[in-house]
Amino acid sequence: MRILMVAARYFPFAGGTEMHVHEVATRLVRRGHDVSVVTANPGGVLPEHEIVAGIDIIRVRSWPKSRDWQFAPGLARVIGQSGCDVMHVQGYHTFFAPFAMWAAKRHAIPFVLSFHSGGHSSPLRNRLRHIQARMIAPLVRPARRYIAVSEFEVEHFAEAMSLPSDKFLVVPNGANLNASLPRPDVPEDENLILSIGRLERYKGHHRAIDAMPLLLRLRPKARLQIVGTGPYERTLRQRIHQLRLDEHVTIGSIPASDRGAMATLLAQARLAVLFSDYEAHPVAVIEALSLNKTVVVTATSGLRELADRSLAYAVPLDAGAETIAAAMSNAMDIKPTPRSLALSTWDECTATLESVYKVLLAERSEASRFPTPCEAR
Repeated sequence: MRILMVAARYFPFAGGTEMHVHEVATRLVRRGHDVSVVTANPGGVLPEHEIVAGIDIIRVRSWPKSRDWQFAPGLARVIGQSGCDVMHVQGYHTFFAPFAMWAAKRHAIPFVLSFHSGGHSSPLRNRLRHIQARMIAPLVRPARRYIAVSEFEVEHFAEAMSLPSDKFLVVPNGANLNASLPRPDVPEDENLILSIGRLERYKGHHRAIDAMPLLLRLRPKARLQIVGTGPYERTLRQRIHQLRLDEHVTIGSIPASDRGAMATLLAQARLAVLFSDYEAHPVAVIEALSLNKTVVVTATSGLRELADRSLAYAVPLDAGAETIAAAMSNAMDIKPTPRSLALSTWDECTATLESVYKVLLAERSEASRFPTPCEAR
């Protein structure tokens, strides 16, 4: 099967959607499929074409370079020339997705859409999301399936875009980072806390930082390590310095492709936190759970769903530093229980998506056997 995945961002960029596409695409290649990933090339600084892990990566010049709009007029031409059997649009919130869905309709390519919804640090952008969803809904409706990573996404987009709920399929992000551990006996550091995610305000790293002075009264040896890159880094570093936390809080990053390093770091941690404003089904949290880590999140969006399933502990979105510090301290005393049966793996995720693609291909083959009324005349 020739499968085309369209994603506004892909490796070497880091993020949950990027990781999802990579994990699924590599497994589809191993299953014998031809997989191409068409992605944006902001400013044209990355190679236009390369093959990595058997995946044919095609980068389309996008504008502007320094923003996440991903306006790429050349995308429709690339899709039209792809010769793919099915197309999977990964993410909906940039210009990339509408161009891709329009091209799919124009070239009669069956497609599915995964929303991969996320938050944004701009209050204006957050207020416009509902309007944006309404505007692109006509392009979304022809999708054969709407893929959600959580029940939260199903409810959210069925309402926001007036989509039929029976066309949704929940396919959670995978969770088997333990398979990437270079060694199985990585020692745990009882004082290490990780906050993983892109350095944006909405990700809530600042909430963990603000709680650290109070946590240090309870646990003087506690250390917070923030893992990620992004535009909010300077502000976070300033906050760390203002609170005199330079010896207790660090910021660094791990290349998205270095799964062994990320697995090792998570295995070392005693606690993982994500105090984000909005998450659908965060890969970083799922990976922490796959390594049997205790996790504390904010009770919002898809994070609340994890707490409701007893996979994570939650604090209110408007919780103050004292409440967050107490929750972190209490969580560090909890001995985690195995969660392997409650989490989906990337292999299961891939198998489910593969079955969806096969249905689309079969429907396309069946339709091609019968001429349209115009062709018949």
